[in-house]
Amino acid sequence: MQNLNSIDEVIAALQIIIDDCKAENNTMGYFAALYQNVTLKVKESIENNQFVDGRKMEELDVIFVSRYIDAYHAWKNKQPVTESWQRAFDVATQYRPIVLQHLLLGMNAHINLDLGIATAAVSKNANIDFSKNDFNKINEIITSLVTEVQHDLANIWPTLLRILKATRNVDDFLVDYSMKLSRVGAWKFAVSLTNKTDAEINQLIKKRDEIIRLKSKIITNPGVIVNILFLIIRIGERGSVKDKINHLVI
Repeated sequence: MQNLNSIDEVIAALQIIIDDCKAENNTMGYFAALYQNVTLKVKESIENNQFVDGRKMEELDVIFVSRYIDAYHAWKNKQPVTESWQRAFDVATQYRPIVLQHLLLGMNAHINLDLGIATAAVSKNANIDFSKNDFNKINEIITSLVTEVQHDLANIWPTLLRILKATRNVDDFLVDYSMKLSRVGAWKFAVSLTNKTDAEINQLIKKRDEIIRLKSKIITNPGVIVNILFLIIRIGERGSVKDKINHLVI
């Protein structure tokens, strides 16, 4: 586990993962690039006093993103990780998933599990309601970057957005599933963790983790028609993993 204490340290730790993934042609670099973008936006918002409590939001961001960073390094060292992150890492070694699916699998584990845990940790022994507005603002930042990701993916292979728009799956599959529904569930999960004993928290996390792992099936197997479309997109992808990561970096 890395001991990260500031948002700048988080950004630097994400850059190490991005560089490693480029060198190894590791698809986990897609998610690392996305979340470095998110973290840079959070930092900018803190500096511009866009949060009610900027100090608390930096603390939340450090705990939140550190969970991904720790999971990544644990996986690389063949150490145990949560079931939901294990699922994302397992798929990272497969040929068929497109960039969009890799990002969604990371979002599934990070938002649905890690965000609630991080929010509850920041709010420990306090009324969690104090951070809800800032919690929603972080989700707005993530949502805004989804559109940027769509544009970045279109730069890699323009057929992606044309195909998904033709089937009306862009907003429903990416934004609605990954963002709107996930953030509601993440907040409820965070609330459920407050004012609990460590044993109760561990049990709730274990139960939630199993649910989130099962949810990943929606991403990896979204149905026959979408699977066929995704396969067409995957076959039409151009460039190395490193090239695609570079497209996703701000």
